Formats: sequence, C-alpha cells, structure tokens
Amino acid sequence: MTHPERRRGPARGATSSTVAEAAGVAQSTVSRALRGDPRVREDTRRLIEETADRLGYRPSWAALAPAKNAPARTRSIAVVASDLTNPFFPTLLNPMHDELQLMGYRFVLFAERTDLPTGQEALLSLLNSSIDGVLLTTATLDSQLGPALAERDLPIVLLNRYVDGMDVDRVTADNHHGGRTAARHLLELGHRRIGVIRGPANTSTSRDRYAGVREGIAGFDVSLEIKEGPYSHQSGYQNARDLLRLPEPPTALLCGNDIIAFGAIDAVKSLGLDVPGDVSVLGFDDVPMASWEVFQLTTVHQPLSEMARAAARLLVERIEHDGDIGAGRERLFATSLVQRSTTQRHGGSLL
Repeated sequence: MTHPERRRGPARGATSSTVAEAAGVAQSTVSRALRGDPRVREDTRRLIEETADRLGYRPSWAALAPAKNAPARTRSIAVVASDLTNPFFPTLLNPMHDELQLMGYRFVLFAERTDLPTGQEALLSLLNSSIDGVLLTTATLDSQLGPALAERDLPIVLLNRYVDGMDVDRVTADNHHGGRTAARHLLELGHRRIGVIRGPANTSTSRDRYAGVREGIAGFDVSLEIKEGPYSHQSGYQNARDLLRLPEPPTALLCGNDIIAFGAIDAVKSLGLDVPGDVSVLGFDDVPMASWEVFQLTTVHQPLSEMARAAARLLVERIEHDGDIGAGRERLFATSLVQRSTTQRHGGSLL
C-alpha cells in the first residue's frame, strides 16, 4: 500500500496525535495498534510502530498494560470526584448510578484531589485495564489528567466542566447564560454595588459564569468587587466578610456556586446583618439544600440529574461502539433563575 510521506527527525513531546498525523491514520487506530488489537491490519500496525519509534513516542499506559491484547470489558466505570462533602457531588452521583445500573454497568468512585499534581498521578496509577471508561467531574483547565487518560484510548466523558482543546464527549450547563441571568436579576432589583465571589479561575465553570456576569452588567453604572477561591463554604464565608468590611460594601453578593453562597450567608449573619434586608445573596447550581427552609436561596438552576444521566449514556454509547463514534459530542443544558428569599429590591431597577 502507499503510505503518506513520513516526517523526518524526532519530534519533541510526541503524542498519539502526532503519531497519527505522521502515519496518516486516526488517533484511535494508533492506540489500538500499539495495544496489539487484532482488528488493526498488519501493514497499518507496522507503519504505526515504526512511526512511533521514529518520533520517540511511548504510551503512558505501556508500563501498566500486561498484554498486547484488547482487554475484555469489565462493565465498570470510574467516576472521579474531589470533594464529597460538597452536596453538589451526591446530587450527580445518585442519578448517574441509577442510569448506569439500568444499562448493566457499575461505577467505582475515585475521590481524588485532581487539582493537585500528586492527586492526578495517584489516580492514573489506579485507572488500569479493570475500567471501561471514565466520568470526570472535576477537570481543571490546566489539568493533565484528562489528556493523560485520552492517551490511553480510554473513553472519557467530562461532566459539568470541560478542558479547552480536549476532543472528548462533554456534558455541561450553559454557565455563561447563567452568569448573565444572575447579574441581570440583581440589576433588575436595583443593585449598583455587587460583590462577586467566583470559583477557581482554572475551571471552565468559574470562567464561563464570570464572563456571563461581565456581559450582563456591560453598559450599566455598576461597581463590581471580585474575590476568588475554592468552591467551598470557607471561601464564601471569608471572602464575604472581606467584601462587607469595605468602606462602601456591596449590597448584593453573587456567588460562584451554592456552597459559596451558604458561606456568604453565614458571614452576613456573623456581622450582625440581615439577608436579604441588608445584603442580597445569589448562588448557582440549585442543589437540594438551596430550597431548604433555613436557606431559601435564590440561585441559578442547572438540571444536575438530567446532566448526570446524559453523561452516563454518552459514555456507555462510546464504550459499546469501541470508541468509533467520531469527534467528541457536546450536550449543553439550559440554566434558569430560581427566585427564593435571599434577594430583594434595593432602589430602582437598572433595566
């Protein structure tokens, strides 16, 4: 057969993608050929092996793979989460478990600090041939975990977040629209000094929600004070206290998620102030706790159960089609405002 012209000379930082491009084949074919998958034609396998050797490419999973045969399916899914004390994650896990069970799969939960390099390395050592695919709920924009898993030709679905340039299936809410909706709600209530307590800047959720907020206030005479921190109660508490001690404190706190908002409410009360009489507080996610009588949190709703089920279905489809579905698919879910008791009017509407 006639092969495309091969590149000469070693490539620095070669990946399965660069091998695929040099050999003129699909990336999934590279991974299968190097695993010894019998479905790959012999001449194609030789071409890929020669190209990989010339480019100095060695798969990250090579040291872990005990045999060069396509592994049998185990019907086990790895679900990666980080902070199980955050009620956001159980809200995802329950419907995900039920959906996978209906399709004959079980999941193994990995609660790892994927925001730290050591956590990513430990997780990679655990995800071996006993796993058919991965549902990743904690990806950061600078994470190496997702790309490293993709190098193993392991089916992946990103849930709730995404990584720029990573061509895998993903399920997210329309965070940009949600941020814009939240900002417009506070403008409609007349707030001109708004404190924003956003999540970590290295997450797509924080970046997109904040971009939506900026778009929502564009063209209006509004002052923003910005704080950033983890998606945690402590971040909401400490950052809210700092904002409310400013010479001209905000009259509303727009929080990166509901857990930050719960911390902000505690901070407002710790300073002897009232929610929403003195300060309005708005969250994002609409976890079940947000509707509890003790909170009655105004928040941006994203359909977490539907998103979790959709992610499970996408992953099983890709597994059962041996990855041959094509480019990564996206499922984008709408967001909407849920107005409860933690926001109220402060002057005349700006809209």
